[in-house]
Amino acid sequence: MKLISIILFFFVLPLAFADLQLGFYASSCRKAESIVQQVVQKRFSRDKTITAALLRMHFHDCFVRGCDASLLIDSTKNTTSEKQSGANASVRGYDLIDDVKEAIEATCPSTVSCADIIALATRDAVALSGGPKYSVPTGRRDGLVSNSKDVNLPGPTIPVTILTQFFAAKGITVEEMVTLLGAHTVGVAHCGFFSSRLSSTRGKPDPTMDPALDAKLVELCKASNAAAFLDQNTSFVVDNEFYKQILLKRGVMQIDQQLALDKSTSTFVSNFASNGDKFGKSFASAIIKMGKVEVLVGNQGEIRKNCRVFNKRS
Repeated sequence: MKLISIILFFFVLPLAFADLQLGFYASSCRKAESIVQQVVQKRFSRDKTITAALLRMHFHDCFVRGCDASLLIDSTKNTTSEKQSGANASVRGYDLIDDVKEAIEATCPSTVSCADIIALATRDAVALSGGPKYSVPTGRRDGLVSNSKDVNLPGPTIPVTILTQFFAAKGITVEEMVTLLGAHTVGVAHCGFFSSRLSSTRGKPDPTMDPALDAKLVELCKASNAAAFLDQNTSFVVDNEFYKQILLKRGVMQIDQQLALDKSTSTFVSNFASNGDKFGKSFASAIIKMGKVEVLVGNQGEIRKNCRVFNKRS
């Protein structure tokens, strides 16, 4: 599962939020949400890792220029797009978005945005993985800019205090931040993102990592391009097990483990670890809020015909 979940993120909630609404396409493209669901279901039936991929895509899109599908744009000879920046280089799932867009365009041309497709596809994948079922307000428009220079996503060794500031700049509270990082319940990270924590690199055990996990990861990372599940137990299920693991010092990435150790976040970790229902409700609420970050609505942006390229200007 090729998800290196470094998920980061806003400031004042724009007034544009009011323009997103449930059932936005009820009259203009009645089958839009069912088409998304069908494509995601088909992919999920053969690839359970698509949930992690879509969660990462959704996060990384929203926290650069807002949830405007700018991450989907391919580079041109003149501009290197967001998807080719270092933090985004391993994002995947673009082909699924293409499949959804093609199916919807055949039914409702130039009606449903790529930004809405990302949000809806993520919702459906989360539900298929045993996570909460939630409703997504739609009406987003697609952005007109995608530049790798705009991408500034913190890495896995960032302190909790700095990470909190990144989230706060997008209007996300500390509790919501801890909730959203629970998406790591279905994520993986390649060894390069946590090898500095391993005894094979440090020369001695990391006191914040369970020795048995250290030994397991040291062995795993002997293979080239190896990756580890961020939730070592229920790796394909969206649940609260991630929090239970980091309370046992079984967090793979440093930032994950620090959530359980830092005083500003540890209480939320404990609460989610002990109450799966609370996590599910909180996750649904937080991801809906995240999906509204700096959205384009009304006459802003465009509705792309192809999610990978901007529409041609007349």
